[in-house]
Amino acid sequence: MKALFSKFMGESRYWWVVLLAGILMVICGFAYWFWPVVGYAVASQLFGWLLIVIGVVQLLQASGPHAGRGWGWWLAGGIIDMFIGFMMVRSVVISEAVFPYFLAFIFIFWGISALCAAVKQSGRRYWWLQLINGMLLMLIGFFFIEAGWVQDMAMTSFLTSLAFIYWGFSLAMLSYDIKPDQR
Repeated sequence: MKALFSKFMGESRYWWVVLLAGILMVICGFAYWFWPVVGYAVASQLFGWLLIVIGVVQLLQASGPHAGRGWGWWLAGGIIDMFIGFMMVRSVVISEAVFPYFLAFIFIFWGISALCAAVKQSGRRYWWLQLINGMLLMLIGFFFIEAGWVQDMAMTSFLTSLAFIYWGFSLAMLSYDIKPDQR
């Protein structure tokens, strides 16, 4: 599995920051699951700050001397994540109103990048895991579009907690795949 991601995403010495962000997202997802009423405003702000941190790590990975082959995806993802993160942190009212759409855009972007990785790696073993991950991320993104359009806060709360947990586990698994070999 390591070869699958290292060819597409490259390796990074900042793998531990990605792991830490994944663990924090899982913890926040379960906290939001149990306290959805209080969590909506907090989740939008916390998610904004996590996006800023993840965006900085992606920009560092893209601009480093060992950027690898997938530096363009890191750069695009970092810019998008930081832009959305700063927009969410800037105003609580704005972030609560457009929170589902921000999440939809992020999940659809990561779903498309996972699908591209799967197509690029289609000759390798376990390429289908990236394909499934891409489809699930895009499905979550489309559910967020539907929740935002209907303004169904119960569905948005459930999807947000699910998204935090799923994305946190995905980041944690990705962090081990981008960890450089210690040979």
